[in-house]
Amino acid sequence: MANDNKTKLESVPFRIENPELIPARRYYDEAFFKLEQEQLWPRVWQMACRLEEIPEVGDYVAYDILDRSVIVINSSQGVKAFLNACRHRGVKLANGPGQLSESGFTCPFHGWQFNEQGRCTFVYGRNIFSESLLEQSEIDLVPVRLETWAGCAFINFDNDAVPLRDCLGPLADRIDARHAEKLRMDWWCGTVLPTNWKLAIEAFQEGYHVMQTHPQLHELTYKANRNYGPDADGKAVNENLSAREVANLNADFLARLSAGMDGMVHKTEMEVIEKLRHMELPDDPDLAAQMFYGTTYAEVAKDALARGVPMFDILQVVQDHQFSPVEFTFPNFFLLPMVGAMSSYRIRPLTPETCLFEIWSLVIPPEGDDREPPAEPTMLPYNSSQFPEIPRQDYSNLPIQQLGLHNMEFLRIAKGGEGLPGEGMISNYQRLIDGYLAGLAASDLVDAYQTASGAFDAPIKDIHFKGCD
Repeated sequence: MANDNKTKLESVPFRIENPELIPARRYYDEAFFKLEQEQLWPRVWQMACRLEEIPEVGDYVAYDILDRSVIVINSSQGVKAFLNACRHRGVKLANGPGQLSESGFTCPFHGWQFNEQGRCTFVYGRNIFSESLLEQSEIDLVPVRLETWAGCAFINFDNDAVPLRDCLGPLADRIDARHAEKLRMDWWCGTVLPTNWKLAIEAFQEGYHVMQTHPQLHELTYKANRNYGPDADGKAVNENLSAREVANLNADFLARLSAGMDGMVHKTEMEVIEKLRHMELPDDPDLAAQMFYGTTYAEVAKDALARGVPMFDILQVVQDHQFSPVEFTFPNFFLLPMVGAMSSYRIRPLTPETCLFEIWSLVIPPEGDDREPPAEPTMLPYNSSQFPEIPRQDYSNLPIQQLGLHNMEFLRIAKGGEGLPGEGMISNYQRLIDGYLAGLAASDLVDAYQTASGAFDAPIKDIHFKGCD
């Protein structure tokens, strides 16, 4: 097994030999993209829809990933998924969201019909087919594996895949503690980026870009946070700031994050936070910052409960679980918690150099809230001024990064190979991709799956593939 897995890994084109270097051609080579299409996407858990998209029995959505399409439907026996293809001649049965009619899904070509359980209920002209072709198992829709988590339906085309929660590991516990299953959409937008899907992923796996890409955030954190580092003279950045100034800088940061993401810190949370600018504080700036955040978590939760929101104990969760403002779920899904609300990203490949990028603003609503969630994303040009400030800044870099990478493959040669420097999480998930492209068994990849998922800015770690020790 060990030698076999190692041999398989060595066959991957443009594989990562040095964990600190990512070969540039992984981001645009057509053959590499084709290998991802064949070996990665059919074998990984991927978020197909938010459950609030299909709240009633009979509600369905179509989820498309490259050349495959899946129907996710809320059936009377729970949420199910099926290949989006008639068993007769392969015609696609569903496009976008919808509500199943009394006759079920009806193929627009020859009229075959399928119910909410995927059972074929009508075949026109049965007498023209051999009986063996009309065995029920041969004409029912093909089921696709589905599991739910964090208020979402995840699908996997691989029946041998390790269960979703086993793949997520501790990340799932951190997100569950935040009542993610109760989150609902405030808004949902999408765009097509002229960027390889992995570049779009990597823009949110590290905070190193904040200084240049998001200077409005960097300035506030740099001034307010003693742990960010000394200035050029070796003095703490906030050495001359009062406790009140430090607390207000943190409030300014949350306000800028709220406006810049339009929801990562929800507007209802900011109404509470703004009132804390006048709270009593200790004289020590470090203690003042700690007290500000602790009070923020407690007061936001208190306010939410008073408004009928089934809010979790934010302060207790922050104390009990490792906190990160960005949580990545391999291979293409993000949740961004900050206080009680979250933002969320999903990135899907379209071509070697384009991808679909979706953003959600998510909040736990008051009980009994009957607002209709958006049925589909509002699609915008990637350079649209309608995007909030922060994603707009990120989108400005990615297309020119894609263009620049075509010049980079031969510019860096180092021990173990050539490529672009890849910080911790970038290296971790890219090396897991190699495991899938090599065709390693799902059970041999589960430890690496947990390593590649989780909090952003993680260090480069050993990617453990079983059988490769």
